[in-house]
Amino acid sequence: MPLNAKIALVLDMVARAGRTPYHQMTPQEARASYEKSASVLEIASAPMHSVEDLQVPTRDGTTIRARLYLPVEPQWSEPLPALVYFHGGGFTVGSVDTHDALCRMFARDARCAVLSVDYRLAPEHKFPTAVNDAFDAYAWLHAHAAEYAIDEKRLALGGDSAGGTLATVCAVLARDAGMPAVLQLLIYPGTGAHQQTASHQRLADGYLLTAPTVQWFFNHYVRDVSDRDDWRFAPLDGTRGAPDFRGVAPTWIAVAEFDPLVDEGEAYAQKLRAAGNAVTLVRFDGMIHEFFKMGGFVEDARRAQAQAAQALRVAFGTGD
Repeated sequence: MPLNAKIALVLDMVARAGRTPYHQMTPQEARASYEKSASVLEIASAPMHSVEDLQVPTRDGTTIRARLYLPVEPQWSEPLPALVYFHGGGFTVGSVDTHDALCRMFARDARCAVLSVDYRLAPEHKFPTAVNDAFDAYAWLHAHAAEYAIDEKRLALGGDSAGGTLATVCAVLARDAGMPAVLQLLIYPGTGAHQQTASHQRLADGYLLTAPTVQWFFNHYVRDVSDRDDWRFAPLDGTRGAPDFRGVAPTWIAVAEFDPLVDEGEAYAQKLRAAGNAVTLVRFDGMIHEFFKMGGFVEDARRAQAQAAQALRVAFGTGD
């Protein structure tokens, strides 16, 4: 399929703007740049009953920010399901603020609470800090769900890009901890160790996420090259500490045709299926990495958001 016409316009605008690529910036400069541009093509922010920034404890004694969205007034007699969401950004950029509109959409359209997690970023916090923060936030919500009129038996995990990596790793950890998720919602997740697939070669430049930027992200995140072989970094082909993938949460996974991560996303879906898990794989033709955050300009992105919200509703039992 050709590039979606609106996506082609986005790429043309990016090229004309002459923006300095992330891999030529410091992490701090890249974060500021991403914060500034993240909402440009977003959908309008959906109104919520309440939005609250919480402080969630982590295993090393610090706290991290997590933003709780409640689309309706809490009803303790009818607790809400909840999505625990991890933003993308190569473990180096991004925040709950950059993904605010997306999380509001999920809360409204999936009829659920959303806990968006501000896990700590690299290079200040190397692997596996983000993984630990992500699971600690999930475990905290599971333990404290009743305080917020949330049903701890109906928790889902979700994320885009690096956040998708965190979500799927947490799905395995949650299974092992006896508090399984009802769904893992993975939006173009990173799953491979060394970015050697055909799509990484074919789409290395010109499609927003470039090969140098991918390596810049990951080189900031890992402590040394051996971390790339840890399954928590690369759930597709990481060998160190690799678990049995049987019996993890059902998966809805979105990949984009013109995304360097498309091959590893599809391969990961097959890996989960081969382990006997229920997997829905949706390939969005004509799309690029990050397209889920372009719903204000790209109609097909809004359709993709609607499909993801529907998958959550089905998993939660809140509608079709």
